[in-house]
Amino acid sequence: MEYLVALADERHFTRAAELTGISQSGLSAAIRGLEEELGTGLFVRTTRRVEPTEAGFALLPYARSMLKEAADARDAVVKASRAVSGSLRIGSEQCLGLVDVAALLDRFHRRHPQVETHFTQCGSHDLLGMLRSSELDVAFVATDRHLSALPHTEIGREPLVVLPPPDHPLGTRASIPWEALDEEDFIDFGPAWGIRTLNEAAFASHGVHRRVRCSVNDVHTLLDLVNRGLGIAVVPKHVAAKPQAAGLRALPLADGGVPEWTVSVVSTTGGHAEAPAAHLLELLKDTPVCGSEPARLALDRA
Repeated sequence: MEYLVALADERHFTRAAELTGISQSGLSAAIRGLEEELGTGLFVRTTRRVEPTEAGFALLPYARSMLKEAADARDAVVKASRAVSGSLRIGSEQCLGLVDVAALLDRFHRRHPQVETHFTQCGSHDLLGMLRSSELDVAFVATDRHLSALPHTEIGREPLVVLPPPDHPLGTRASIPWEALDEEDFIDFGPAWGIRTLNEAAFASHGVHRRVRCSVNDVHTLLDLVNRGLGIAVVPKHVAAKPQAAGLRALPLADGGVPEWTVSVVSTTGGHAEAPAAHLLELLKDTPVCGSEPARLALDRA
């Protein structure tokens, strides 16, 4: 069922195999075996894409339900057999996209109800400072700067896209060259956010000057200001898919060297097997990322 869901979501055998940790041939064989068992095709395969058949779409909600039931069953066993107590201090930047931190905290609390959890939301650079000063045990950050000395695991990457206001001349283009952004007004996040430093470095490396007209600490405020014509935004791709961005065109950057927005989980206490942080990281390996596949992470030691 996990392979079925991964393939239905990705529509691509190679990407689905990577997400589920199996070879492409193994994934193909598993799907083929399921189709033989059910006596019908579940996917239409072409050279470019894979699409679920009507039978595949019919099976998909049951597959998702079975995976959820399996996860709940594992949680119940862990809760009954591995009592974990203590406290867990977690921090995260807002709206990471690649991992649903709220859903992860909910599942952790159900699995380990005796752990007292404390959650903080702020910019990635502030979170790293709190980790170094022992104010946090785990942080989900959106930056690859200043991580080398900290135990961390990359969760995923996304390209940046340009969001011009609805009536901006750049909105008519298919893609945006860096030089077209020179001297434009921008909406961006505050200096503590990982995306702000990523943008500053990217614009500087291309010799492009921009004016940050508004600095915000909320994704929805940023989209509201762009919609009102107060400036352009350069954001991770998933932000452009939010309902509040429905009236905006997300345009790729045309030139090479488009920076990638990187999300990682960082922990200074996860190495202790019985620490609550270690159990959170263990749960993260089996928690859906972007609403579908397991993260399958292994904590890297710097």
